[in-house]
Amino acid sequence: MNQQKKSIILLIFLVIVWGINWPISKIALDYAPPLLFAGIRTVIGGLILILIALPKVKELRFKQLWPVYLTSAILSIVFYYGFQTIGLQYVPAGLFSSIVFLQPVLLGIFSWLWLGESMYGLKMAGLLLGFIGVGSLSIGGLNGSISIWGIVLALASALSWALGTVYMKRNAVRVDMLWMTAMQITIGGIILLLSGSATEKWSDITWSGTFIADTMFIAVFVIALGWLIYFKLINEGEAGKVGSFTFLIPLISIGTSVVFLNEQITLNLVIGLLLIVSSIVLVNVRIGRAAKQSV
Repeated sequence: MNQQKKSIILLIFLVIVWGINWPISKIALDYAPPLLFAGIRTVIGGLILILIALPKVKELRFKQLWPVYLTSAILSIVFYYGFQTIGLQYVPAGLFSSIVFLQPVLLGIFSWLWLGESMYGLKMAGLLLGFIGVGSLSIGGLNGSISIWGIVLALASALSWALGTVYMKRNAVRVDMLWMTAMQITIGGIILLLSGSATEKWSDITWSGTFIADTMFIAVFVIALGWLIYFKLINEGEAGKVGSFTFLIPLISIGTSVVFLNEQITLNLVIGLLLIVSSIVLVNVRIGRAAKQSV
């Protein structure tokens, strides 16, 4: 199996697990406060990655690299999950998620500015089209009052995710990717857990079978494997190209919500699907042509 096929398989896995994470998390939040839930699942995911990384313990170099680990943890974990958790209290989930998935657009721009990745008309059009597609999927969440504070937090969540991804790639040469992922998730999870412990009650958690199963699934597949695959793909390919596929995540989320949460399929879903597929084609078309010409 060549590298391109492996990357496609990893991308499919990532989009699926990150997509079904939304309805699963929504179910789990019925059993636990948001920050404690975010901290528990993230710390577990980080500890799993630490166990996997132990054979390469010499590559950790914590004394030299802790500032890099801490900065990455704050951007990609603490700010991303923190802004997300708080912001969902102020605006509808659909609107909030559509704003958060402005991230691929920001990532494409930042990768062009700071990573030297190519930017051309079709790519920019594709990124914008993908965001419009996500907006179409989420337009049903516009009912009710809209809080400017919530919108600001959604934008902050998208911005922190994009900056965290760029920061990770800029430092990829200095650090071991496995330890970088393990440390940022573990440190970020500890900060979230401490924040939750200070503002929420552990006694409010219902340790049911459903909550434990959901938490472990998210910790293992969504956080540990998901973030590891995401940063591996970012490190090995164009960040903007990989980021464009994250537009599919809200689509998977809505599809699984239809199955597990009995939500309805709407015209917005169909329109959003067409726009998102078009987005990915536009972002990747020039890369595809270049690959064919080199064969």
